[in-house]
Amino acid sequence: MNKSSRYLIEKAYVEGRWQENLLMEVDPAGLILRLEEQGDAAGAEIIDGYALPSLVNVHSHAFQRAMAGRAEYGSGREDSFWTWRDVMYRCAAHITAEGLYHIARRLYLELLQGGYGVVCEFHYLHHHPDGHSYGESAEMSLAIIRAARDVGIALCHLPVLYMTGGFDRRALSGSQSRFGHSPESYRELWQTLEKECGPDMTLGLAFHSLRAVPVEVIREFDDFAPNAPRHIHIAEQPAEVADCLAHSGQRPVAYLMDHVTVDDKWCLVHATHLDEREIGMLAASGAVAGLCPTTEANLGDGLFPLEDFLAAGGRIAVGSDSHVCREVREELRWLEYGRRLDTGRRAVTASDRQPHCGTRLYDECLDGGAPASGFKTGRLAPGYRADLVVLKQDSIGLVCLPDEQILDGYIFNGNEATIDRMMVGGRWVLREGRHAKEEEINTGFRQVMEGLLANGNNHA
Repeated sequence: MNKSSRYLIEKAYVEGRWQENLLMEVDPAGLILRLEEQGDAAGAEIIDGYALPSLVNVHSHAFQRAMAGRAEYGSGREDSFWTWRDVMYRCAAHITAEGLYHIARRLYLELLQGGYGVVCEFHYLHHHPDGHSYGESAEMSLAIIRAARDVGIALCHLPVLYMTGGFDRRALSGSQSRFGHSPESYRELWQTLEKECGPDMTLGLAFHSLRAVPVEVIREFDDFAPNAPRHIHIAEQPAEVADCLAHSGQRPVAYLMDHVTVDDKWCLVHATHLDEREIGMLAASGAVAGLCPTTEANLGDGLFPLEDFLAAGGRIAVGSDSHVCREVREELRWLEYGRRLDTGRRAVTASDRQPHCGTRLYDECLDGGAPASGFKTGRLAPGYRADLVVLKQDSIGLVCLPDEQILDGYIFNGNEATIDRMMVGGRWVLREGRHAKEEEINTGFRQVMEGLLANGNNHA
């Protein structure tokens, strides 16, 4: 684009309410220049659907898309997150840079079609499967970046620092060796990747977990890239909480926050197992809780204390993590449904201020997703990215709904293909729910999967 583009949106979600016939002007960099109700539509492209800001997917492991649906069998042991992790390691051992590129392309296409305009890629598959470095140390990260650019999704890339195999600081196991970095080599990787940043890519820091990065090392990065987002897995499993207590005398979130400056640039992924003090600490910090309900259900992690956290003023966002599901609405509905199953109540996330669960959840995740990604997104407002998802106006799930129920209908009314178009950074990447490269992307993904299966990797 060499000049600004104009759009007339028949129905737009702006600052918590639906507006009709909204003129939107987008500059060549993909930022919204102005919005005008009942504006002059001359020369404007008509958007005839429900347009709303797209959500950020705050937690993705792209390579795990290759094992979605392929780890749903009994191992003969008491199956848990930890037995699943063994399966995941076996899958990871077969992923090459070229394979990762094709897997990520397919995943990122699905995320667009599922309603996400931005993905935060928590990437720890750094080295060759036997643990030695590629000639280009950033090769696996570059495969992710190339895939995101090909598909047109905005990317917050999060190369992960992974140092130890447990709180006792034991060395990484053989199956973990391709994940490892020292603080020095991690800084070098980060600075190499910083050169790739642009309008549709930000770069953040990620620490795999407290068992994989000692807190004193995390603290060393306080002044490194101080404005970048920071992500960490934390308190996902009861065993992790018990190990942290045994090591430090504290629960994981309290231990992190008592030893590291955690603020609104941080995203604590999962944070499933919190006590009352930790809920208050995390909410007060301004950090985002990155929740992945379908993965957390798939792995038997537990349920995040959602209503207490929101009542304390906490910020949330959602991610698809292991990608057993790649849809915004499925993550959001299971935030609500999980709490309904646990409490025996309905409309758990409704509040006096916002009685509609769909609207409350969507708004909360818009608010939390932007800082977790480092992008100025999540609002239809001047100066923000033009990241839009457009729902079909004639969708059966939305027919005849009053404005206040549109998001409820989108999230809680089945799985109809509702998304018509997707704009990322001012560019259409989906039209009529389709991507221009869809057939090519599917062919590449299929060939990679056939190769994985041919190598005897039938059960991941």
